[in-house]
Amino acid sequence: MSASAKRNYRPETRLVQSGTLRSPFGETSEAMFLTQGYVYDNAAQAEARFKGEDPGYQYSRFANPTVDMFERRMAAFEGAEAARATATGMAAVTIALVGQLKAGDHVVASKAMFGSCRYVIADYLPRFGVASTLVDGCDLKAWKNAVRPNTKTFFLESPTNPALDVIDIGEVAKIAHARAASAPSNAAMRCSSIATVGLAKREYWKPGSSFLKRRSACAEFS
Repeated sequence: MSASAKRNYRPETRLVQSGTLRSPFGETSEAMFLTQGYVYDNAAQAEARFKGEDPGYQYSRFANPTVDMFERRMAAFEGAEAARATATGMAAVTIALVGQLKAGDHVVASKAMFGSCRYVIADYLPRFGVASTLVDGCDLKAWKNAVRPNTKTFFLESPTNPALDVIDIGEVAKIAHARAASAPSNAAMRCSSIATVGLAKREYWKPGSSFLKRRSACAEFS
């Protein structure tokens, strides 16, 4: 299968065409691959595939062409290097956090957020030695004052659930930038957010858009 050509299409077109993997049958729309396993030429290739030494699919729990197309499309639409799809929103939130934190780190998060997200921040992460501080997300000084030497991540939701407070993601990100610049050892500091996004690259809220989705975004600031 060959990937679709990379061109400068408008956002609406990228949402339909980007990342398409077309099979030898030449289908118009994306094929739904329902298989859980894949065929290998021989045992040696199967071993290499599972070791990550041979490119290709091995088991749909890890990846399959349908999910791969979706991830490529989202990455192309957002102008990102890569994308990772998860089965649930909370899975996305959890990996966005635990993938960049370790025992001894600190998280600053807005108080207003979806209940399950708050559980991850305030109850789940501390079990593994990750401290957290909750602040008024709309108070930029609160974000600055909450930063510690071991702060590695900011987490916020905008618009918040259920009050629909709109947090200035750009300004909060600037605080993360400034923190990373002033502490080279903390250069991997990140700002994670859950945002409602519309049909425009890098926009987090576009009133009147007919295409809205929830997504977990993790941007690195260095």
